[in-house]
Amino acid sequence: MAILTREEAQAILKKALSFSKADECEITLTGNNGGNIRYAGNEVSTSGAEENLAMSVESRFGRRSGTATINEFDDKSLEKVVRRAEETARIAPESPEYIELLGPQKYITSKEYFDSTAKIDPAYRADAAEKSIEAAAAKDLEAAGFLEHYTSFMALMNSKGLFAYHPSTVIDFSVTTRTKDGTGSGYVTQDYSDASKLDTGKLSQIAATKAANSRNAKALEPGKYTVVLEPTAAADLLQIMFRSMDLRNAEEGRSFLSKAGGKTKLGEKLVDERVTVYSDPTNPDVPSAPFSGDGLPQEKITWIEKGVMKNMPNTRYWASLKGVKPVPRPGNFIMEGGDQSLEELIKGTQRGILVTRFWYIRSVDPQTLLNTGLTRDGTFYIENGKIMYPVKNFRFNESPVIMLNNLDALGKPQRISGNLIPPMRIRDFTFTSLSDAV
Repeated sequence: MAILTREEAQAILKKALSFSKADECEITLTGNNGGNIRYAGNEVSTSGAEENLAMSVESRFGRRSGTATINEFDDKSLEKVVRRAEETARIAPESPEYIELLGPQKYITSKEYFDSTAKIDPAYRADAAEKSIEAAAAKDLEAAGFLEHYTSFMALMNSKGLFAYHPSTVIDFSVTTRTKDGTGSGYVTQDYSDASKLDTGKLSQIAATKAANSRNAKALEPGKYTVVLEPTAAADLLQIMFRSMDLRNAEEGRSFLSKAGGKTKLGEKLVDERVTVYSDPTNPDVPSAPFSGDGLPQEKITWIEKGVMKNMPNTRYWASLKGVKPVPRPGNFIMEGGDQSLEELIKGTQRGILVTRFWYIRSVDPQTLLNTGLTRDGTFYIENGKIMYPVKNFRFNESPVIMLNNLDALGKPQRISGNLIPPMRIRDFTFTSLSDAV
């Protein structure tokens, strides 16, 4: 029962809404089923499956609101959860940021559901793990990996006449391969909506090659280097910037997009003119829901165009206060890139560092987005367009904003964590110290 059709979800929501006595009522119904498999030391350690179906009811009396949840769906239980939400609303304090519920909306069509992922069974998971383990064992390495997949839906209905429904699927895979003496390590991660695109054996061969080639790492002096960031490494830092783009935070002076006097950097050139970032729920490589959690329609929107900050997400409350259009947080970020492969970016590097990924990233200064962290799982020295030898990991201090102002070249975007991010070559990336961690 965890995955309901549009008609099944609509019927349950209508029934629950019929019990409401509140001024306004909004009900969210979500469900998912899926599974996972985990392995380490070239042996499977755990495998599991899960199934969940839940309802959340928000009832409102004036500016007071209350919420209650339940996972039972007979008539008696539906009425009980609605009454509980109403009881909570009556004793809640008034919200200073109240905004009335949305009425009916029109949504674009987004295909995020794929049978190939929805039909995954334990045999598929076991085979995926086996292919990954075999790739590591073939090089006398040890693999530790995790694969999980979900089929989900979200449905939303309220007393103003709004109804929204969206099904989705996702499969997410990551593996770390290590030499048996612990001196070399490689990593790869990949996610898809369509599981037919995933090849755990091929991906694990990439991680295994990195691990085998990263033995006997040499120490380089910390300093400013040209770096070639694989999409995973680039995404590690860029997602920090994407998550920090918010109009309210900017206008309240709490953001890297803030200026004195409540002004923002909207409309200003922020990064290199080759940088364009947008969101599109209909993108076939990274599809996402056509509506946000409060029912606002998602649509294609440009955030950064040729280096200029064009839009910022903002809530319905803040939009009404400022007299602007509300812009929901998107389900994906897509950064335009070039046609070069990662190998071609390396070939065009005279002297630099190849970074597989970053780890243990922590904020240093939210106003500039300065962050610190470590390289990990495959860091290599490049000279005259060739990978020469592995190097010890570095600690870095860098801001994604500064990074995108030191952009040298972009490659072809790749899906990472539901976003499309290109590999990139960056000048003057700051490494502050060495790390003995592998």
